[in-house]
This record gives sequence, C-alpha cells and structure tokens, in this order.
Amino acid sequence: MTADWLNDLMPLLSKGALRETGETYLTEPRGTWRGSAGAVVAPEDTEEVARVIRFAGERGVPVVPWSGGTGLVGGQTMPDAAPILLSTERLNRIRGVYPSENVMVAEAGCILADVHSTAEEADRLFPLSLASEGTARIGGLLATNAGGVQVLRYGNARDLVLGIEAVLPSGEILHGLRRLRKDNTGYDLRNLLIGAEGTLGIITAAALRLFPRPAREGTAVLVVESPEAALKLLSHALPLGGVTAFELMSGQGMRFLQDTDVPVRLPFADVPEWSVLIDLGLGPEDDPTERLERLFIEGHEAGLVSDGVIASSEAQRRDLWAVRENIPEANKRIGAIVSNDIALPLSAVPDFIDGCGDRLRQVADLRINCFGHLGDGNLHYNLFPPEGRSKSDYADRAEDLRGIVDEEVALRGGSFSAEHGVGRLKVGILERYGDPAKLSAMRAIKAALDPKGIMNPGAVLRQN
Repeated sequence: MTADWLNDLMPLLSKGALRETGETYLTEPRGTWRGSAGAVVAPEDTEEVARVIRFAGERGVPVVPWSGGTGLVGGQTMPDAAPILLSTERLNRIRGVYPSENVMVAEAGCILADVHSTAEEADRLFPLSLASEGTARIGGLLATNAGGVQVLRYGNARDLVLGIEAVLPSGEILHGLRRLRKDNTGYDLRNLLIGAEGTLGIITAAALRLFPRPAREGTAVLVVESPEAALKLLSHALPLGGVTAFELMSGQGMRFLQDTDVPVRLPFADVPEWSVLIDLGLGPEDDPTERLERLFIEGHEAGLVSDGVIASSEAQRRDLWAVRENIPEANKRIGAIVSNDIALPLSAVPDFIDGCGDRLRQVADLRINCFGHLGDGNLHYNLFPPEGRSKSDYADRAEDLRGIVDEEVALRGGSFSAEHGVGRLKVGILERYGDPAKLSAMRAIKAALDPKGIMNPGAVLRQN
C-alpha cells in the first residue's frame, strides 16, 4: 500500500474499510489473470462508496469493482495499474422483504445463497441459480447479467430486477430502488448498468423479483442420440409445462467426472454420448413424475430417447443435479486449453456442435466437452488436450483455436459471450465481431458517464 494518494484517502474511510491486499482479491478462478491494487477498500454503505468514487475522480485513480471474485473473463482484475479495488463484501444487508409484492431489496454484497435462504424463509423463490452461489454476490451477478440453469423459465439477472441503487462515476448516487413493475419515466438506467461490468458505475443495492416456490419438483436425466434429438425433445417437453431447466451434457463431461474422481454418482453404468437433465417445478395438484414419464414415452416413441432415470426421491434428485453442477470442477481439474461461453439460435445448435467439432479436429488433437443450457441456447464449449498431454502443450495455439470457435459462432448468428460477460478477456473479440453502430454507441455512453475513464478501465471496451 504505497500509492501516493492512499494517505489522503484514509480519512474518508470507515473503520475496517481498508483491507489487506491478498491473493483472494488479485486472482480469478481460472488463474488466467492476476491483478494489482494500490488499495483494497470495502465500504460499509452507499455513502462511503460515493466518497471513494468522488475521490477517485478527483485524483484520476482507476476503480475496479470486486464482488465475489467468481468472474471468468478478467473483469475483476487489472494487471497493468494500481487501482482502488472496491469490494462490496460489507454491503451485505437485506434491506427489506415484501412477500405480498414478491420483492426483496438486497445490497450488492449479499451472497447469492443467502438471498436464496432469505427468500425461502418468506416462502418465496429467487430463481437465479448457478454453481458459485456460495461465493458469488448480487452486485457481480448483476454487473455481468448472470444467467445460470433457470433462464429458460425465469430469464437472466436483468429480468429479475425491478430497480437498482448505484454510484455513478461522478460520485452521484442513483436512487432507483423503486419496487415498480411499470415505470416509463425516461431512459432505462437500470438495464444500462446491469451487464456493464462496473464500467459505468457501482451497483450498491437492487430490488429483486421473487416468485412463488414450486410445490412439487421433479428431475430426470434422459439419454438422447444427439444434440439434434435433444432439441427435438425440448419441443416435446415445453408443452408439458413447468420446465425450469433443460441441460445438455456430453459423454466427455461425465468421463471427466470419472477421470478426476469428483465425488458424484453417475446415473448410468455406461456413459452415454449425449444426455439431457430436465427439471420441473409444478403446483400442488401436479405430478412431476407422471409428466416426466410421459415425456420419456413420447421421446422414446419418436426415436429421440433410449434410456433414462427419473428421480424417485429428493436425495436422488440432488444426485442427478450434482452431475451437472460438478462438470465445471472436473473441467478445472483436467485443465482447459480454451473455455468458451457462447449463445446460438436454438435451431443452429446441432449444426454448430457438428461443424465446429469437425473443423477443430482437422487442425488439432483435442477433447471437446460441450454442455450447458440448451433451453436458452447457451453452451459451454471447452477444449481440452488428449490424455497424456497438458494445456501448456497448446499454449501457442490457444488463441487460434478460440478464433475458430468464435468464427463458427458468428457464422450462425450467435454470441461469443452468453452469460460470463466480456471482461478483459474478450475485448478484442468484441471489437472484431461487435456491431459497429453498437460499439460507437457504447463508447459514447462510456465517455458521457465516465469522462475521466476511472471505472474499471480496460474491461468491455479498450482503454484509450
């Protein structure tokens, strides 16, 4: 902590706001990026955030927001400067729960799992669900417009927010925590800041949408012949009603679970090449097992499904979900050459999986683990070395391989970033494939709201 401005910042901070600069704050989960910090500051309230941002603007000090540290595209790390790293961890209060309105007001530092439990205490559901829920915080989830496994039914993070409170780059506080379903009073600053990855301000609190909890839930894993068969099965599943998740899993993902001894119970003795995990959330009069059995029969008669397991208990339901949720852990243990978070039009998914896989295998010996949220077209398409080799053997080829995936996605009208954001990792890809008019508008907005360029510089847009 040797920054020239630090002594001047200290009087503006509350007791305990200045944190020890440790590895937790400077690294990200995949180890791709390591940041730096002139100081790590954890304000205790929104007013203190505003004081820090005003100070940063006056001194021209960059500010990098840090939430739960779970981001996968380098948005929370700044390697080439000594910024103020602003942690939301002390902004961790639930300001109010309104069950009759289906609304919760939570501060940005609230951990997702705690938001879930608070909603459950009110007999409500906050449906944003992802593997890092024990560490991910609301501010970061909104800043990246996080997705997860229930987007098919409930939408992305942006769809789950009624209002936000935020500190703008000027240090002004945007008081937008109105719990309104309709509010046509000018520009939609809420949705502008959600997904901006901290480049336009710091989200400090949000009014979150809650939902009735499903009275009965059901889960099944069904074996399908191919991604095309999985997509056709989705068209059979949706009319049944109550589909919360529809997840595609490749055999490679299950084999990685076996190879790395991740403690999960696989549903089949022989690993299928493709399967789907289907989750239902229904009312008290509906029988999820009956609906899943009906789907199995329809799928089998249509030649789409060859085998399956329908959970007969809550414990078995958790076991089936554990398979899907632990695939990223197995991937991490194997070590990916390139990880891709992509979105495609649903009808383009099978052609992409076949075409991109064929093209990649023509230029490199690879294992491909393709899995993800088929119901909304979001795939995690990750490339791994063959057995006996490591990702370091492919270090000089990684960007070329990523480029092939990006080209194949773009050819089919898809997106290179579905739910993880752009961060610093994908700035160049955005410049290559982004719509010129959109990029021009984004730069104009950034210049207007953050003329001094202090807010997370280098993330999303290249720093001038």
